[in-house]
Amino acid sequence: MLEGSILQKLKSAHQNSSRPLNLGVYYKNTLVALCHALEDFILESNSAPLIVTAFQRGKWYLEEAERYRELADKSQQIAIMATSDAGFETHPTSQKDNVTLVNLKPEDPVAQEWHLMILSPSYTAMVLCQELSESDYGVVGQPQEDLERKFYGFWTFEPELVQETVELAIAHIASYNPSLAATLTSQAESMTQKFGAQQQDELSAVVSRVISYLQTCHKNLHQPQETANYNFFQDLDDNILSNEMQAFLRMAQILDHADTLNPMAATEVAALGEAMGQLLDLPAWQIKRLRLSGLLHRLGSITSITKITQTEDKKSPAQQKALQEQDDLPKASLLRIMPQLDAISEILTHQSEAWDGSGKPAGLSYDNIPLESRILRLLADFQQKVIQYSQATTTDHNPLAQALSECQAAVGTIYDPKLVEALSLLVMGMQQGMSIQAYQPKIASGIWLMESF
Repeated sequence: MLEGSILQKLKSAHQNSSRPLNLGVYYKNTLVALCHALEDFILESNSAPLIVTAFQRGKWYLEEAERYRELADKSQQIAIMATSDAGFETHPTSQKDNVTLVNLKPEDPVAQEWHLMILSPSYTAMVLCQELSESDYGVVGQPQEDLERKFYGFWTFEPELVQETVELAIAHIASYNPSLAATLTSQAESMTQKFGAQQQDELSAVVSRVISYLQTCHKNLHQPQETANYNFFQDLDDNILSNEMQAFLRMAQILDHADTLNPMAATEVAALGEAMGQLLDLPAWQIKRLRLSGLLHRLGSITSITKITQTEDKKSPAQQKALQEQDDLPKASLLRIMPQLDAISEILTHQSEAWDGSGKPAGLSYDNIPLESRILRLLADFQQKVIQYSQATTTDHNPLAQALSECQAAVGTIYDPKLVEALSLLVMGMQQGMSIQAYQPKIASGIWLMESF
């Protein structure tokens, strides 16, 4: 990692943080699809953002200059960092009042980075990467084909992390253009003061767009020449699928962080799901599926995704038909736009069913409810109750016992009796010192979560 680069500074700031960065390796085509999806959503966003970006070379900026002219019409300010090696100062986009070019010195480490930072009260997103060095590529050497280039870094929707990185970028810009840095600082401060619920309102729509663009990128990979280098194209496939998975995990993470009273719900439900699966002696593939369902279970309450999923024309006829046929189901369904997650979507769709048939959306009862859906409802409710009792001000209480007692009271109506019995054994073990480790998955390598189910 380049010393003095923005990525390096951000990583150093989070070295001992409780929320370390999830860094990974990305192919160029994956990053192009990601950036285009995040940029194009600006055209539909409700507020004019501040955009700070860095291109490795001026020629890469020239390839995107027309796109940035359109983005400038919807943005408050755009600051573009790149070395002055392509004369893009003469391009019409560069002449717009709210577009400023920052000519980096060739030796500046930021000149070797690929950044996109979007900051507004209603929509934040960021891609932060730098290309692998010659030594990183190892004995195979640097690739000759553009498609094979790799970058190290990460991307996110997290408002606070985007804000922090924008501040680092502005500090870097200050050494070149103090006046611009002052303007950007003022604009960023104004926007961050307005952060609010709008971010969540637009989150599902932008995730849908990211998935759609990545799927298009994935589809375009399947050309006849791929058979000449199967392993390479398999790596590309996996990289794209991993990023589709990352989009959902990052969205779930933000929903968790937004719940200040229960910010670890997803990881704790996932951990409980693993423990329950082992107690029930479920096969490994089913335990893995249960864990992923736990991590994503809050997406089952998302209902505002029609903006993109029903108007996007890049889906196959089969996908469009599936969406139309399931419009009466809850929008766990955001997952339905990714066929590899059909099983998870089904689990989340039915996590509100009740044992006696009084639940939603389909009024399923007893064993007709998918097993994972029954487990997920019980564990999600139990975890929430434990948190509520833990935060209570009563002088003598046992959160685990009280939460279990509530679940036992609903046996035969809401919950499967056998699963509540299993939960009782799990709670007994926890009360006797058994530890259930709740840990965040490594989001940047999310492909493993989809394997074997």
